[in-house]
Amino acid sequence: MHNPHDVSYKRLFSSPELVADLLTGFVHEPWVDELNFKTLEKVNGHYVSDDFREREDDIIWRVQHKNKWIYIYLLIEFQSTIDTYMALRVPLYSLLLYQDLIQSKTIKQGDKLPPIFPVVLYNGETRWNSATELSDLIIDLPGGLEQYKPSAKYLLLDEGCYTNDTLKPLKNLVAAIFRLENAQTPDEVGEVIDNLLDWLKSPEQAIIKRNFTLWIKRVLLSD
Repeated sequence: MHNPHDVSYKRLFSSPELVADLLTGFVHEPWVDELNFKTLEKVNGHYVSDDFREREDDIIWRVQHKNKWIYIYLLIEFQSTIDTYMALRVPLYSLLLYQDLIQSKTIKQGDKLPPIFPVVLYNGETRWNSATELSDLIIDLPGGLEQYKPSAKYLLLDEGCYTNDTLKPLKNLVAAIFRLENAQTPDEVGEVIDNLLDWLKSPEQAIIKRNFTLWIKRVLLSD
């Protein structure tokens, strides 16, 4: 990912506030309510697989859940075509993260591995229709072999599936991104920007405000 859109998104989601809003606004599961968002910490996302393809553009955070770390692995997809084998790619990247945590001795010898929560954020024009579960990519073969079928799942956030009526009531920075991406008229864009100016007016939010400004200028207003 090296086009301006990709770089802008990576910069936005390099802010803990955006990651917190993504989890609280779009992951409706009980464990999210138990996270200590004050502990959000960005993790080095530079991993090299055996075929030397670098995964330096993925965004990885960790956050504490009852004094235990959970890793949030955020993959941002701007492909014009949908990847049929995303459900295979995601667990491969998660395994690389586990390998790095072991090699760096972040995980002590004998300790169990921390949970990884993988999220695929997709904003292509075509609605996502590929499997989100690895086992769905594998042929069913009964007779005992099915028990060895690997299972791994990711959460898909397909921006185009969210309507403005759903997003508008949310005071949420990620919802604002989705609304801007899906906006059909200048008035819709202006309304969201007005909301952002109101939400991001405090001095400590200056960096997020600047990142939003850069993204809007480089992506939404570049045509």
